[in-house]
Formats: sequence, structure tokens, C-alpha cells
Amino acid sequence: MIIKTAEFMQSVTDWRKCPSPTLPEYAFIGRSNVGKSSLINMLVNNKKLAKTSSKPGKTQTINHFLINKNWYLVDLPGYGYASISKAMREKWQKMISDYLLKRENLQVIFVLVDSRLEPQKIDLEFIRNLGEHGVPFSIIFTKTDKISVSKVQSNVQKFYNKLAEEWEEMPYRMLSSSETGKGKEEILNYIEQINIQYNSNNEQ
Repeated sequence: MIIKTAEFMQSVTDWRKCPSPTLPEYAFIGRSNVGKSSLINMLVNNKKLAKTSSKPGKTQTINHFLINKNWYLVDLPGYGYASISKAMREKWQKMISDYLLKRENLQVIFVLVDSRLEPQKIDLEFIRNLGEHGVPFSIIFTKTDKISVSKVQSNVQKFYNKLAEEWEEMPYRMLSSSETGKGKEEILNYIEQINIQYNSNNEQ
């Protein structure tokens, strides 16, 4: 897939105010500072599309971007903030949960995991929650350029060993780097294949 256009559509705090659910939708989420905004900008060839920040919590709303005028990329607030109030954290959690569970045209949630780290409890718990609710997701390991190939492989394997303790079928995974462009083609092709299936189903 070649990205020809990427347009910011809107930011909302209530899933019911999202755009009309007539196009397939793909959401990106991860722990704070996982490199989500940088990855999104790399995918769409626009360094300024999603706002990046060294401080956690830059994304505080559900942000819709219309890609190639035929699918939505959704930038969601991260999870696991320690620096915000409990009330705000609960508000964000409800906003994200409502969107993930009720948005009918949501095809896949891409859960971003920092490849530099050994398995983090918060990532495993978030993925478990998706599984318990039957929400489709895939995993993208970020920042693979920051450490050696062998260390990336080791951390990914440890993560999947943890998942294997509870999961019979392993979720699809991809490796990425917003610096080198690694994973871009695979992620976009993955989305394209789902779009083809989505459009085929809707034509029947």
C-alpha cells in the first residue's frame, strides 16, 4: 500500500462522536513513550501528522486520520501513566475502553510494545483484557533500531513465552523502527489485506 493522502479529521473524548462508521478503522495504542506518534508519522510519510513529545500523555483524545480517503487510522491515548491524577486516569480508561469495545468498524488494534524492555506487566494485562473481550489485535514491537537484533529477538521471545502461559493461539506480531522505516511495508500490507476483505464483505 502506498500512502497518498493522510488528513487529520477530528479529536474527541466520546466514542459516540467519532466519524460515521462507514470505513474500516485501525487503532494504535501502547504504554506511554512507546513511540506511537513517531510510528504513525513514519507510516504515513508525515513527521508532523501525530504530535510527538518526550513527555508521556501528549495524546489525550481519540484522534482520527483519514488515509487515502478509504480507511481511518486512530491515534489513542496511551495507558499506564503514573504522572496524572487517579480521576483523570479513570476517565481516560473509560474513554478508551468504550471506544475499543463499542466501535463497530474497528478492524484491528495495534498494541505497541517497546522491544528494548523485557515483558511489562501493564502490556500483558492490557492484551489479556482485549482477549477476554474478543477484541481483534496485533502486536507491533517498536524501537528495534535501539538495541541489537539478538536482544530484540530475545525480548520478543520472552514476551511471547509470557503470552503462551495464557493463550493457545499467538497474536500476529511485527517489528518496527520509526527511525529506519522497518516494518512500514509489512504493517501497511497487513492493513491493505484486511481492507480488501472488509470491502468484499460489504459488497456482498
